[in-house]
Amino acid sequence: MSRATARESLFKIIYEYTVREERDDFTLSLISSGMNDDDREYFTSSYNGILEHKAEIFSRISSNSHGFAFDRIYKVDLAILMVAVYEIMYRDDIPDSVSANEATELAGKYSTDKSYSFVNGLLASVIKEKNNG
Repeated sequence: MSRATARESLFKIIYEYTVREERDDFTLSLISSGMNDDDREYFTSSYNGILEHKAEIFSRISSNSHGFAFDRIYKVDLAILMVAVYEIMYRDDIPDSVSANEATELAGKYSTDKSYSFVNGLLASVIKEKNNG
């Protein structure tokens, strides 16, 4: 399994979290059991980190959605953004550009035609904000 595949699996379980609004350790264990050690560490630590920093991640998404109400963001886009914003803000081992590129690819694959631009623009703002202080 590749990191991109592990990230896609992370997006899917975070999407499940946004819909059910509860942690699912059974699914986490099931998905991670087929991963190599590096991908399993990324997957489980990122899942736990996203849930731990959910309030800060939501705040970043909301403050950078520029006129788009947070509660109107598609759940698919929200899950993609949660993964990417977490990586950008809390994982120093992943370049910001990789997180943004992978997120826009997921948006292109799983969401609407306009989501690609929305996700890309929002993440560019998050990266700019992070780099400016």
